[in-house]
Amino acid sequence: MKSRGKSVIGGWWNLGLPSVFLLCLFFFLLGLFASVLFSQQDVPTVRSRVLESVDLEKDFNPLPTGVSGDDSFTSIPFQVLSWFPRALYFPNFASIEQCQSIIKIAKTSLEPSSLALRKGETEETTKGIRTSSGTFISASEDKTGILDLIEEKIARVTMIPKTHGEAFNVLRYEIGQRYQSHYDAFDPAQYGPQNSQRVASFLLYLSDVEEGGETVFPFESAQNMDGTYDYSKCIGLKVKPRRGDGLLFYSLLPNGTIDLTSLHGSCPVIRGEKWVATKWIRNIEQDE
Repeated sequence: MKSRGKSVIGGWWNLGLPSVFLLCLFFFLLGLFASVLFSQQDVPTVRSRVLESVDLEKDFNPLPTGVSGDDSFTSIPFQVLSWFPRALYFPNFASIEQCQSIIKIAKTSLEPSSLALRKGETEETTKGIRTSSGTFISASEDKTGILDLIEEKIARVTMIPKTHGEAFNVLRYEIGQRYQSHYDAFDPAQYGPQNSQRVASFLLYLSDVEEGGETVFPFESAQNMDGTYDYSKCIGLKVKPRRGDGLLFYSLLPNGTIDLTSLHGSCPVIRGEKWVATKWIRNIEQDE
């Protein structure tokens, strides 16, 4: 028995240390692989709710509503472009036919766009800041009913009643025309006392633009706010116009003060023509 035991031990030594090491490593890795394989069978698969597509009508039942509520779900896709300022992008907000109809109505009454002047400013000193042409159209003037439908949709995405909106300002920018960076809200220190304030702006792009014409936010996320920014420059977060798409941004912070990062402008059109319908939304109801 002794001699037999010695032969087995001797056999192991005859393999040599490198071979013994490799053999041990093989069995170690084999055991590790088996343990991982069996442990995975016990872990339930986790599905991300964020990435799941949901059929609202199939998966959920509408809740009882208040007098002014809706008895069905509304799905309007959007993308958050920025939190500073709060800016959201709505693809395919209006149809091609709706955009074409709004342009047709506006074309007959275009005039050079004007500016709200700050203390000390004159039309002469502000020449070149805003070079588009445009017109104001209220939903009640549109016999097709399209502007009323657009207003209703804007009210849903902002959760601000449509009675708070000014008339649509439909604008045309031709080659070279622009609007230098500015605020839609009015600072009383610069414009004098205000009876109401613009809370948000909704831009409905009525045409594609071959080149240029972007809506730009130079102070997005507090960029370029060191006091040296040239208001005639077109830098910062840029939103390219696409026919039928909408852009919503808020001019006021939740505490009611002006959001300094909401400074924005319209870059010069380089090729093509830009049409846009702007809806300014205020903090109190507006007269029709």
